[in-house]
Amino acid sequence: MKNLLIDVGNSSLKAAFAEGTELEEIHRKEGKERYLEFILQLLDDEPVSVIAVSCVGDTEEMFFEELERRCNKLIVVKGETPLPIINEYRRPETLGADRLVAAYAATKLFPEKNCMIFDFGTAVTIDFVTADGKFLGGNISPGLNSRFRALNDYTQRLPLVKTGIDIPLRGRETTEAIQAGVILGLIFEIEGYIRAYPDYTVIFIGGDANYFAEEIKNPIFAVCNFVLIGLAHIANSYVDGN
Repeated sequence: MKNLLIDVGNSSLKAAFAEGTELEEIHRKEGKERYLEFILQLLDDEPVSVIAVSCVGDTEEMFFEELERRCNKLIVVKGETPLPIINEYRRPETLGADRLVAAYAATKLFPEKNCMIFDFGTAVTIDFVTADGKFLGGNISPGLNSRFRALNDYTQRLPLVKTGIDIPLRGRETTEAIQAGVILGLIFEIEGYIRAYPDYTVIFIGGDANYFAEEIKNPIFAVCNFVLIGLAHIANSYVDGN
């Protein structure tokens, strides 16, 4: 039987079936509502061995209760969930499940490498995993769209703008100035981390990963669906009994 992997973020849900650790088609649900209906439509009475879930968004308890009825084993990853990785986060109960799953995925896709994972979503998280499988924690910063929205929400006259192309070093009108300030500020932030940790493999994941991978000149691995890949390894480990 296949496994089902579910990544519930702050503003969307992604899901995929997997044979072993190989992902099939990625299904995405935008917004924060009707997640259960969306997943049940995917299942459509197909037998499932393991359902593995990473959830950082708001989800009703009924969501998990129904999933548990649809599989042999439900795994809901939390920050304190035991995984084959040394979790050195001081308060793991406050750690986002997606960050832990991504750290575990790094040990599988980049074994015996020091890894620095940039996850570009509603927030930007920068997490560190050592070559010997230790999750050291990391930092959290506002994401790209969150920065644009903050300038609009907390000022009287600044407009809400979006990512542009050919961003100048200095804006010569307000929209251009906001784009340059937000995007270049985030680029300089990323480059600062990369300079500070030159012996780390740099991994970009999340919705804006490809955009910033094109803007940053350092060697970078941009990996799609990284959390789902980590969940695939977690689910497969249970099936294999490891």
